[in-house]
Amino acid sequence: MSSGENMKVLNALDVAKTQWYHFTAIIVAGMGFFTDAYDLFCISLVTKMLGRIYYTHAGADKPGNLPPNVSAAVNGVAFCGTLSGQLFFGWLGDKLGRKKVYGMTLMLMCLASIACGLSFGKEPSAVMATLCFFRFWLGFGIGGDYPLSATIMSEYANKKTRGAFIAAVFAMQGFGILAGGIFAMSISAIFDAKFKAPAYEVNPAKSTVPQADYVWRIILMFGAIPALLTYYWRMKMPETARYTALVAKNMKQAASDMSKVLNMELDSEQQKVENKDAKDSNEFGLFSKEFLSRHGLHLLGTTSTWFLLDIAFYSQNLFQKDIFSAIGWIPAAKKMDAINEVFVIARAQTLIALCSTVPGYWFTVAFIDIVGRFAIQLMGFFMMTVFMFAIAIPYEHWTHPDNRIGFVVMYSLTFFFANFGPNATTFVVPAEIFPARLRSTCHGISAASGKLGAIVGAFGFLYLAQNKDPAKTDAGYPPGIGVRNSLLLLGIVNFLGLLFTFLVPESKGKSLEECSGENEESNEA
Repeated sequence: MSSGENMKVLNALDVAKTQWYHFTAIIVAGMGFFTDAYDLFCISLVTKMLGRIYYTHAGADKPGNLPPNVSAAVNGVAFCGTLSGQLFFGWLGDKLGRKKVYGMTLMLMCLASIACGLSFGKEPSAVMATLCFFRFWLGFGIGGDYPLSATIMSEYANKKTRGAFIAAVFAMQGFGILAGGIFAMSISAIFDAKFKAPAYEVNPAKSTVPQADYVWRIILMFGAIPALLTYYWRMKMPETARYTALVAKNMKQAASDMSKVLNMELDSEQQKVENKDAKDSNEFGLFSKEFLSRHGLHLLGTTSTWFLLDIAFYSQNLFQKDIFSAIGWIPAAKKMDAINEVFVIARAQTLIALCSTVPGYWFTVAFIDIVGRFAIQLMGFFMMTVFMFAIAIPYEHWTHPDNRIGFVVMYSLTFFFANFGPNATTFVVPAEIFPARLRSTCHGISAASGKLGAIVGAFGFLYLAQNKDPAKTDAGYPPGIGVRNSLLLLGIVNFLGLLFTFLVPESKGKSLEECSGENEESNEA
């Protein structure tokens, strides 16, 4: 088949009307991201409880905390797995096809979610070790979902609404975070009503009831349910026409799949296909000089912006409970029992998700194909920088009881503009601007760079946010630079993200072949 006929087939996909199947694909791919977000962020709801159950010492003034190395491992090990999974499954998605790899990631997530709740052992070290082991593999499965979901959605969509469709898949993250908070509130409220316990300062020994051990396990295991519900439909999705046409070189199969999926008929001339197409001389590899000259700066732009964004985003999300505690919005741990503390932390996360995280995602969905990816990402980084400095510079002002509502509003706005900004666009753009044969791989590399940033946030800010006064740090932690200086540092990180955004091209309104330069390759061949 000639490159011209090849482009006719792909052009039919670009101009196709929005079909019911597009929305089905959003839900099927999006439920993976719903599960991803639930699994990644629910751990922050139960880490305080894990400290109480396994590390409280008799006679201590305060409830137990996870030791620094254990806390860093529990919070960060899933990100290490995610980074590995993004690289591995991103590469595999280009080698074997999107569909073949898609089911593997979901099943791995389901099994690992259940295993996390079954973490076993008599000693605290054994429970934490098995929990970390299973959370690594949970992260590995989650990692595969990033490049595959983004690539599949970008290759199914028409060029007019492609950005909104990819962003909608990613926006399911917001509902996953929200669901994590609501489910944790529900479970903790049920257990708290059934097994009444005094606050730690009233009776340390009875403030953590034995049944509390079930609470965190149920919360972690629940993440398997939404993934299992969509497994069947994920397996029914056909391979994307672009992969079949451009990578597998089976134009007849691509035309057939596209006709079924999008309810469009292709004329017989377009379906006359020779599957013996020689490999284009211009089909350069990832490590070639040609890729470096065409897409090197693009890859630097997508990796650097995602890396910087995730340092800020994940450190805020994972440790917002500590920030709320610092300003007094969450009571001191000793004033609560173990189960009630989960409820209070979950309530705070749910409020932030409801008021800022979820709306921010859907603002991106609404506007990304109108104002473009570049403008939204630039604006998001700029507003995140402004609000972070507005919180950090007068930080003492926000800690006064009368100003706590103002603090929560400002903090919520940083989340809103993260999601109506780079948290969504860094996911969308790598799925659009690279060639089909490298699209999943390059998205995986970009996403892995983001998770490296998340690891920096998860590990680094555990220590950095500690009080500068040794007497006021959490048990086992050295003094840090304090919450205020940590927030200032995050403001600088956001500003750097703004600068690196200028390396990322605009892809609004263009076909994937125009964005990636594959049209030029076809013409040169």
